[in-house]
Formats: sequence, C-alpha cells, structure tokens
Amino acid sequence: MATIRHPAPPPFLAHLAAAFSTQGDFMRPVLIILLALAAAGFGGGASAQPAAQNFAPSDLFGLQRVIDPQIRPDGRSIVYVRESFDIQSDRGKRSIWLVDAGSGAQQEIDTGGRPAGSPLWAPDGKRLAYIVNKDGRSQLMVRQMDDGRTIEIADLKGISDPSWAPDGKSIAFIMRTSEPRTTLGSAPPKPEGALWAKPLTIITSFTYRLDGQGYLERGYLHAFVVPADGGPVRQVTSGAYDHSGPIAWTPDARNILLSADRTATWERFSSTSQIYQVRVADGAMIQLTRSKGPATTPRMSPDGRKIAYRGYDNRMVGHHSYRVRIMERDGGNDRPITATLDRSISDLQWASDSKSLFVQYIDRAVPKIARLKLDGSLSTVVEGLAGSQLDRPYTLGGAFSLAGDGTIAYASGSDDAPADLSVVRDGRVKRLTTLNEALLAGKTLGDTMRLPVRSSLDQREIDAWMVTPPGFDPKKKYPLILEIHGGPYASYATFFSTDFQLYAAAGYIVLYANPRGSTSYGEEFANLIQGDYPGPDYHDLMSAVDAAIATGHVDPDQLFVTGGSGGGTLTAWIVGKTQRFRAAATQKPIINYTSYVLTTDEASSVPQHWFGKMPWEDPEGYWRRSPLALVGNVTTPTLVVVGAEDYRTPVSDSEQYYQALQLRGVPTGLVLIPDAGHLTMTARPSQSAARVSAILAWFERFRQAPWTPEGASPLTAVAAKE
Repeated sequence: MATIRHPAPPPFLAHLAAAFSTQGDFMRPVLIILLALAAAGFGGGASAQPAAQNFAPSDLFGLQRVIDPQIRPDGRSIVYVRESFDIQSDRGKRSIWLVDAGSGAQQEIDTGGRPAGSPLWAPDGKRLAYIVNKDGRSQLMVRQMDDGRTIEIADLKGISDPSWAPDGKSIAFIMRTSEPRTTLGSAPPKPEGALWAKPLTIITSFTYRLDGQGYLERGYLHAFVVPADGGPVRQVTSGAYDHSGPIAWTPDARNILLSADRTATWERFSSTSQIYQVRVADGAMIQLTRSKGPATTPRMSPDGRKIAYRGYDNRMVGHHSYRVRIMERDGGNDRPITATLDRSISDLQWASDSKSLFVQYIDRAVPKIARLKLDGSLSTVVEGLAGSQLDRPYTLGGAFSLAGDGTIAYASGSDDAPADLSVVRDGRVKRLTTLNEALLAGKTLGDTMRLPVRSSLDQREIDAWMVTPPGFDPKKKYPLILEIHGGPYASYATFFSTDFQLYAAAGYIVLYANPRGSTSYGEEFANLIQGDYPGPDYHDLMSAVDAAIATGHVDPDQLFVTGGSGGGTLTAWIVGKTQRFRAAATQKPIINYTSYVLTTDEASSVPQHWFGKMPWEDPEGYWRRSPLALVGNVTTPTLVVVGAEDYRTPVSDSEQYYQALQLRGVPTGLVLIPDAGHLTMTARPSQSAARVSAILAWFERFRQAPWTPEGASPLTAVAAKE
C-alpha cells in the first residue's frame, strides 16, 4: 500500500503533542485553551483515501444550509434563510433568498450586507417582513416585493416571533422589556474625575442568566404591535410574567393569541403555561385554556371558528409527548385529537379549508409531516426533514411552511449533505437547492449503515448506525468511536454530521445509537430512565458496541467514547463502569447533579421532573446518579471539553471532574472553548474543527500505547486491578 502523506498539523496540535510527549506529563495539570483556529488536517488515521479527497476541517467554512423556509401564500415562490460561514470573521452569516417554486431559480434579497432572518410573508403575498441584526439591535423591515422598496418599521433589541395581522396593517412580535435595576444601599459620593470600580450588580430574579445570552438585564418578555407601514411601537401585554410566541391573530385583527404562565410560581415551577387572548387596543386578557400542563403554539383556523394548540397533562416525568388539542373560539370544548399518537408534535399549521392540520413529528428517528384530520386520523405527507445542527445528526429543528394550495416547503435532510430546500405538491417531492454540491462533489464521505442491536438488559430493539471511513474495506478492522447524543430526551438520525465525517476521515468507525431515554419512540421508551439516569441506558450503549464488534469491522482493542451534554454525562458514567475504552472525551457534561441543579439555567424543571425532590431533600439520590460518584473507578484517560460561557451544564461541573481525575492521577486535560456556550460550542467553524482535532489527538495518543495506572495514585492502581 502506498504511503499516505497527511498535511502538517496546525500549530495548536503541535503544542498539544508537546504537552503529552512523555508519560510523566500526565501527572501534571494540563489546560488546553482552544483559540479560534481552523484545523488544517488530521494525521494518524486508518483511511485508505488521500486526505485531500476526504472531508477536512477547513471544509467547515464552505458549508451552507437552509433554515426557516417560508412559502408565499399562493405557493408560487419561497423565501428561506441561508446560513454560510465567513472564514475571515470565523462566524456564521445568514442571508435571505427568494426561490421560484417551479423553476428553482433563486436570488438573494438585498439586506445591505447585514445578517437577516425570520422572513414572513404578508397575507396578500405582496410584502415580506424580516429582521436585520445590526450592532446588537433588531431592525424589523418590510419589503415591497414588486419593486424592492424597503422600510424600517422598528429598531429595537431582541425582537422575535413576528406575526402579520390578517388585514396586513400591523405586525406583532415578542421582546424583552427593561426594568429598573434593583438597588441595595449605595456607594459613597464619587469625587469628580475619579476612576472608581464598576457599581455592584444586584440580582434578585430566579432566572438571572441563560445559556447563549449570559447575565440578563432585569425585565420580562412581552408582546408588542407596530403598524406595518411604520409608526409607534405599542406594548400590549403587561405584568411581571414572560409571554411566549408564536403569536396568532384572530381574523378580525383585533386580538392576538399567545402563551404565558401567569401564576405566582411561574419562574420556579414551569410547565403550566396557558393560552391567552389579548385585545390589541387595550391589552385586556382572557384565559382560554385551563390545562394541567403547558399549552403553547396557538393556531387560529382560517374560518375563525377553532383554535389548535400543543400541550400535555404534566405527570412530573422527564418526557411528555406534546399532543394536538382543539378548542372552540371561546375556549370551549377543549379536547385532544392526537391522543392515540404516541409521538410528540413539534409544529402544526391549519389547512386552508379549516378541516385538517399539517403537523410535524419524529417517528423512530424519522422526522415527518402528516395531514391530521379533526377526527384524529393521520396520513404521512413527507419524510426526511433536516435536523437543526451541523456538528451532530439531531432530529430536532426541522421546519416547514404551508401555502394556501397545500404546497409545503421544508428543509430536507440527508446523510451526505446539510439541509436543502424542497417542496411537496400533490404528493410529489421536488428538491430546489443543492447548496453544497460544489464543495462536496470531490469529497469521499463516510457511509452510514444501520446496525441491528438488541439490548443485553431486556432484549429491546435499539436503533443504531455506523459511519464507516472513506475507502472502507470490510475485510479490515478499524478503531471505533462511540458517540452519544445529549438530552437525554432527544434522538439521532441518518443526517449529515461534521463531527462524524471528521472522525471517519481520520480512520475511525463512528458508532451512534438511540438508547432508552431517546425520544421519537414513545413516552414509555423515553421514560424508562425516569429516576434512573444514567443507568439502564448504559447497557443499551454497550450492546451497540458489542454488535459493532460482531460485524467483524471493529478492532475490539481500539475502542473510544465521547458525547456532549447528556452524552458527556454518559461518557463519564461509562468510564466509571468499564475499562474497555482506551480513551474518552466527555463534552459539556453533568458530573455532580447537586451542583448542576444549583447553577444551571434549567433549575426550574430538572428537580421536579427528573428527581421529584430538591437536592437537600434527597442528597443520596442525587449523588447516586452523579458520574462523580464513580470517579474512584476511572482508569480511562479522559479529556474534559466545555464552553467557557456554558450556563446549561456549567463549567464548574467539568472542572470538578477534571480536578478529581487529576487528584487520582488519571491522564486528563481540560479543554475550554473561549466565549462559547452550551448551544454555541460549535457555532464558530474554527472552534468546531479544533475541538474535533483535540479529541482525535487525545485518542491517537493512546491508540498504540495504552496507558496503565502503574505509578499513579495507589487508589487508581487498585481500581484498575479490580
């Protein structure tokens, strides 16, 4: 076989290799700070293809995808948000494109070079509203589609969920208000010209920071209305409560419908939101629902007689399936119409005749759109909506839009390219874009194959897949990376994934699965981990590894494991239960459930739905489920990766695990991704590529020379022998 020469590693990998060049270096603290660097390539892989033909880290900058397609009411054209990436700024950029639904011809809408999103057609299809982002502010724009004339009708901060009034005269939206800062005492008078420290920050709100937003200004989410041709912006909801979109209008354009939890305990105990009707003229509110759980996503039927919405009865368990419910215009005769469908509805839109709805849901890891009649009967219209992420193949996040003639525009997904734009009309599917054809035409990607798995715990069928390296030779054995999804209430599918393609290009088989606890398989399957997570899902994942080895394609002595969020938690749990993996990388994990609940921005839901008690009421239960409780068993070299601004699974949990492994003498490193949150850890291409590079470098370090605990702390050596 000819020798394959890989590109020289980027500078940060050279520093990494130097840091880990000797066995003794593992006994010293290692802190890797990932800067905004685009990794140029990986070495040490088992791929038989030249590196230039494989998917490479630098390709992350060339990817594009479709987000938020919106079809014109007459079905003749579509606008969508195109996300691409700028290599100079190392950031994603979003633009709006107009596509002819028949020919597929498309053109970019001029937004002055500024990032734009949230496009929305006026009811008559002659105007388009959208939001332009500029210097941290949101400019709500309205464009005349015949001549391109555009006016700015609002320049505010944080506009979301715009919604046209049926008469086209107004647009409603959601925005956070600014409330006066809380004060406690005061500093002494400052002399003129003095350079003093910043004033104290006083926090009294329950929700004071959010992942991706950081520390919040004091205020609440409210609904506002602005004339579509410009004019004063009016706030139409009030009170110390958050109000949520999407916003629906009544046919007379006098009222809006939205969701809010206006109970006294709304911040601390969530999942009791209701649907309200708000009179635009004076803000008078009428509560339409009296549900035992959340009621959200109100949709008014075109004839104005019924309201559909999503909701469930809260049983205080980890996962509930959102059902579609229907009520009369005044809130009467409220009833579910998907009670027999054991799947969670993520979106719903009325057909033009008001006799049925089109709904979106995921069934056994397959995102679908189906027509739902008011008697509850369901018929699939199209499958294969795209997921919301590029780095990993999550099923959540696909979007669709419905025209008056029944044509549906949607973001379509596959395992060989990010999301494109497709339409389905009269049962026929037509793909309108191929955004990544030029970039990927010369690339040999890893192939995805289904892997039959039965859990060793109870013989349940577990969906699993393997991504094989480019140039895969079924006669050879390859190293394997088990990659675990987060949530835990989420699921993977056969979608394009930059992480998986980069791992495969480096010569690894990538194994991924939907263990119990995953969604899209019904409430019973998801709640098998209720009060026991991590727990039995461990057996499902190990059964998937065993099944992969049984194919004959995997080297059983070359196993590695990683995952993010809930997958990071399970990674840390796994290395505390078994020594079969040569190395691990736990990404943004929960390590200590007590500290997690007391620092996460999800504190209002996790104690009541996952544990049923607060940490101080059941400290043993919280500790029993914490991977930190198993750290005394860990001998697997484990890298810890987290965003430096993660407020979902805060940095403190990752630091606890890193410190514990250091105290035990287990090889470890801490990777901090600067300025990155939980949901934005892979938002900048250079950091996404560098993160994968660091994980692969860590795994490569232990492929040929597995670490042994001899010379480490006595407890580590004892655990390894046991």
